[in-house]
Amino acid sequence: MIRGQEAAVKATMSLSIHIGSETCQNETLAIIRRRSLRRDIGMTQPNSPKLKGGDVDPAELARLLVTVGESRNVEAFEALFRFYAPKVRAFMTMKTKDRQAAEELMQETMSSVWIKAAQFDPDRGNASAWIFTIARNIRIDAYRRKRPALDLDDQALMPEEAPQADRELEKAQEAKLLRNALATLPPEQQDVLKMAFFEDKPHSAIAEQMGLPLGTVKSRIRLAFSKLRDALEDRR
Repeated sequence: MIRGQEAAVKATMSLSIHIGSETCQNETLAIIRRRSLRRDIGMTQPNSPKLKGGDVDPAELARLLVTVGESRNVEAFEALFRFYAPKVRAFMTMKTKDRQAAEELMQETMSSVWIKAAQFDPDRGNASAWIFTIARNIRIDAYRRKRPALDLDDQALMPEEAPQADRELEKAQEAKLLRNALATLPPEQQDVLKMAFFEDKPHSAIAEQMGLPLGTVKSRIRLAFSKLRDALEDRR
């Protein structure tokens, strides 16, 4: 019996949730612990609400949540805590893959349920959906808090320096020379160069499109390059 009581005490200590404001947190938590301990060692009060199994009436869950919101009823919240805490913990464990983090997020969720219970409207949704919306939002907020802040001095985040004016002018002149040199090529050589380098087509596709042997396409590209090189060197 003593060992059973010790186990119950340890289990009850896991109910250390952060409930409400600092002024009522310790008192409310102590009441929940005492009631939970009596329940765990067989001293359940006959009028205490019980929620067991997965087939609990959603209307009863909504009623308990409304009761918590209206009168801060500790027994009603204890029943909700016992029913939802394992489910919220399992949800957080699945999302975080971290049992300690899941426990802390579960506590934060149930604390928020206690604080916000008065905001629950049973006409707009059921208790489970409302509680798990809180759980999801808390998980998202926790994830955002853990994301590393951007290092504004990180070189990877620095904008690229503006190109120097003389370099821009040089590029423009080179582009003009290239256009003029291309204009001196025969049309059939211009065509293969445009398809090969401006349209990024493989030589085999160019040969098929133009109805030419592959060797002819490669020969035209080599000739075109040779003429371009000579033309650019003459114009510099």
